[in-house]
Amino acid sequence: MTPAEYIELEEQTGKRYEYQNGEVCAMSQNSLPHNLIASKLTRRIGNLIEPKGCEIVGSDQKVVILATGLETYPDAAVYCGTPHLAGANSLALANPVFLAEVLSPSTEAYDRGDKAAHYRRSESLQEYLLIAQDRVRVERCRRSGQNEWLLSEFTTLADIIELTSLAISLPVADLYANVPLEPGRRR
Repeated sequence: MTPAEYIELEEQTGKRYEYQNGEVCAMSQNSLPHNLIASKLTRRIGNLIEPKGCEIVGSDQKVVILATGLETYPDAAVYCGTPHLAGANSLALANPVFLAEVLSPSTEAYDRGDKAAHYRRSESLQEYLLIAQDRVRVERCRRSGQNEWLLSEFTTLADIIELTSLAISLPVADLYANVPLEPGRRR
């Protein structure tokens, strides 16, 4: 599929698709826990970063990884300063410093594998989160060098995530407040 056909497909269907090298993949619908976590994340981070000259956008904002050509819709993306827009229709954010994905059963393997590999190729990206929706578990991947990333895991509600790219602290409890989890999955 050409970039023009991809843009036309999204416009005609009103649905979101990932795009890379002529291939498209439909984005899945989200569950209530997924949507609650994503909205809490964007609200909390947004309140903390606005005075710093940064902005957060949700899952309706397309992001492009220029190094690989992937165009996708993460659950949250932060840019600081002026947004750089590029991609097939020049509407995709090309300079995120932070991204977050709330993991869904149908996409978790892709989000952890191939998609994360694309994210790590972004020159602007400094940090990203992978957030479980069925249990308390957040993984932070932080750039520590040109091609080096550090992984940290947060599995209790008492944990605090230090997002150094944004110079903020994010309590895990804030992400999971009032989110319906299976019994025994909340700590």
